[in-house]
Amino acid sequence: MRNELCAEIGYRSLLHTGEQLCGDHVDIAVQEDGSQVIVLADGLGSGVKASILSTLTSKIISTMMAAGMSIDECVSTIISTLPVCSERNVAYCTFTIIHLIRNQVAEVMQYDNPLMIMIRDGELYDYPKKERMIEDKKIISSTIRLKEGDIFITMSDGCPYAGSEAELNYDWKLEDIAEFMQQMSVVGYTAKGLCSLLIDECNRLYDGKPGDDTTACVVKIRERVPMNIMFGPPSDRDDCSRMMSLFFSKEGKHIISGGTTAAIAADWLQKPLNIVNQNEQGSDIPPIAELEGVDLVTEGVITMNRVLENAEDYLDKNENFDRWNLGHDGASRICQMLFEEGTDINFFVGRAKNPAHQSADNPMNFSVKMSIADSLAECLKKMGKQVKVNYF
Repeated sequence: MRNELCAEIGYRSLLHTGEQLCGDHVDIAVQEDGSQVIVLADGLGSGVKASILSTLTSKIISTMMAAGMSIDECVSTIISTLPVCSERNVAYCTFTIIHLIRNQVAEVMQYDNPLMIMIRDGELYDYPKKERMIEDKKIISSTIRLKEGDIFITMSDGCPYAGSEAELNYDWKLEDIAEFMQQMSVVGYTAKGLCSLLIDECNRLYDGKPGDDTTACVVKIRERVPMNIMFGPPSDRDDCSRMMSLFFSKEGKHIISGGTTAAIAADWLQKPLNIVNQNEQGSDIPPIAELEGVDLVTEGVITMNRVLENAEDYLDKNENFDRWNLGHDGASRICQMLFEEGTDINFFVGRAKNPAHQSADNPMNFSVKMSIADSLAECLKKMGKQVKVNYF
């Protein structure tokens, strides 16, 4: 039976003021059966040494688990490997592991990071916790059967105690973060949105000058939502009918990007293609069109290039979020559908060369179009989407 649940994952970091590298690191690995391993590691201190330790820790754990090692074996191996600070008697790297087994069960292992927060049915959920000793270290383990809407919030210790003073701010405790996130969760934000809200609040408390590396990773369990996007006509005109038939036979919403592609779809559907002349004031994105049977029709390369820019920003600082999340132009609407709504994205990419794009003075050539499609697909994969690209 098909599992209708999937995991949406978002994470973001703030760097310790004055540092160029983050001492925290998040790594995600996918196993052969589709199970996912999410590791948030926090290196002691900040700077290069902390960055190396957290990167190695998260990468080693996720790689070993992706190769089939049990979570217990991985934890035992990494703990026995990690050095301990002789002065403070604490590990040089702490970590949280969330192992999502076929989106049905979550195995969680926590070693000295702030305790994971869980929200279920819009309320804070006291998930089961069991203290265990592995390699003489106290590990908190949990096994949780997943439900749609479950939210897991993990963080480095830069989140609690975030404050603008040199001393730690004991007014911003884990329970305060939990209450803050519970209130935000009922609004319907994505995992990335929730993560950004938490990090932005921490940055505000730090007065824009974080006194520690600060990382949050949010996992949201949600129902699968298929989304289909067609970008460009096929290289062989004889393939038009096959491309359209496959595209429209797919479950979910349908997006068409490109004027020629939209005209071919209109002919295949035997429906009129109507240009919507009005566009958002001040927008440099071409206007959209309407076609019965298609959820969104946009211009091609210019629009998709903006979508790619927003996707790359989404995976980084997410500074463009408000612009595209509240926008109504073609690029903003594609971002909303692909980044926020869709979980399983099917690309139908035509390899035809547009003569209008082949002049030496026009940078929007064939290679640029193909690069946009490939790069956007990779960005969506990094967002945790299931992506399939079909070329014609």
